[in-house]
Amino acid sequence: MVKKCLGIDIGGANIKVADTLNYARSWPFAMWNCAAELPGFLEKVLREAPPGENLAVTMTGELADCFSSKAEGVNVILDAVDQAAKMKTVRVYQVSGQWATVEEARSDAWSVAAANWHAMARFVARAAGGPDMLLVDVGSTTTDLVPIIQGMPCTQGQDDVARLQAGELVYTGVERTPVCALVDRIPYRNQECRLAAELFATTLDVYLVLGNLPESEKVEHTGDGQVRSRSAARTRLARMICADPEQFSMADARLAAKWIAAAQARLLADCLDQVVSRWNGQVQQVVVSGHGDFLARHALAEANLPFPVRSLTEEMGRVVSRSGPAHALAVLATEEWVV
Repeated sequence: MVKKCLGIDIGGANIKVADTLNYARSWPFAMWNCAAELPGFLEKVLREAPPGENLAVTMTGELADCFSSKAEGVNVILDAVDQAAKMKTVRVYQVSGQWATVEEARSDAWSVAAANWHAMARFVARAAGGPDMLLVDVGSTTTDLVPIIQGMPCTQGQDDVARLQAGELVYTGVERTPVCALVDRIPYRNQECRLAAELFATTLDVYLVLGNLPESEKVEHTGDGQVRSRSAARTRLARMICADPEQFSMADARLAAKWIAAAQARLLADCLDQVVSRWNGQVQQVVVSGHGDFLARHALAEANLPFPVRSLTEEMGRVVSRSGPAHALAVLATEEWVV
């Protein structure tokens, strides 16, 4: 009997879990506030997932500022995994593409810190096949631009710092990026108005107003702890110019949101140009993934790149694409070490 495997991607704001089939789920978890609650939370996540004897792990939550260093964060997360996994066989994905035991990962924390992009790229290379490609994976917080050449990730950087320098990691996403990190003013009533440098509104509000993200009664990733609705998003955007809602109509909100979305697309387009230019025509197609795939398409149009575009969401479904690295881990683990 083939043993089943779960993949889990433990981030700083979300924890994603998936199997090799159709189960995938993303749980909000504010690591910077709740690190002490991680063991119990992981137990809940695993309890509600399909049963499996094996657990493949990756993480980005070690960057949370509740930890004094990435090494401390890695070890706190591994402690929580060890406690929650119980009798499961656990392996941790390394940025080299190898798998480590929990103890091996503890002894080389940097090898497992923020390695989820590498697993996702290897999975996409196998799933998409065909010519050399660029993976554009847009999440709630960050965007990964990963060249895949001859079936393998070929980035200039390996860790977060080097990838930021190379334009391969862009610290911008479709939910958690503060509006004031993208623009310092917005159009308002035939003028431009400077913004408050406060975390009143985020890109979640931009894409709620524009209809790219669905409304819900949830409150995660909202600047004021209120619901994820278009009306509440308008209020949060109004606060960016120190206005009350009655001073900021939905038309005002849409105009501002389009302005901010265009600035975010230009930021990504600049990084796309930076990454693609290093490959001198080798890239022949683009694969977009993540629940911000609409932003990826906007940025690709802004960059005017002459490549066909494939969507992981269209090919695998939105739920799996939303939890792509976790699904990728489960698939890779099943191929490489689950027996």
